[in-house]
Amino acid sequence: MSVSVLLAGFSLGFSLILAIGAQNAFVLKQGLKQQHVFVVCIICALSDAVLITAGIAGFSVVVQKFPLLEQIARYTGAAFLFFYAAISFKAFFTAEHALHARGKDVSSIFTAILTCLAFTWLNPHVYLDTVVILGSISTQYDGQQLAFGVGAVTASFVFFFSLGYGAKLLIPVFKNPNAWKILEFIIGFVMLALGINLLV
Repeated sequence: MSVSVLLAGFSLGFSLILAIGAQNAFVLKQGLKQQHVFVVCIICALSDAVLITAGIAGFSVVVQKFPLLEQIARYTGAAFLFFYAAISFKAFFTAEHALHARGKDVSSIFTAILTCLAFTWLNPHVYLDTVVILGSISTQYDGQQLAFGVGAVTASFVFFFSLGYGAKLLIPVFKNPNAWKILEFIIGFVMLALGINLLV
């Protein structure tokens, strides 16, 4: 297994998921709340692993042949993003937040899992990044696709677990209710913008 190809997969995979998005914002929020962090991180990382593997195995060809799949994901994902944006904006205007170091378990693990799966699998950009882009670029490494895929999958695990557990470093900041309200507004704005972007 070529180390250079593995690093190429890691670098590209990391750069693709580094940009702020709905999934990353959700992971960050769970990390700040200290709620179901491991479950959320492992779902995101394993989902990426499945999609990256599918892309390298040639599933990108299927997506290109059946564009209806992309359309379904686009509109369903946009609807979900608008719904979550509304929840965040409502929290910004009405909720009184006070984040404590240990956090409160106000959200069930079932709800966290469903929300995480929705952010992951209803986002067309996830398919574009993992299945299409990584799948297509992997063809440049003939005979070394496995190393490229391992690198990209490793990047997902490193990123999501760093984001989820690294969020605790920001907990002192978010003991201030105003900081949490600002985060709610930013998340709501990001969700709204991403939803509009999907439709446009």
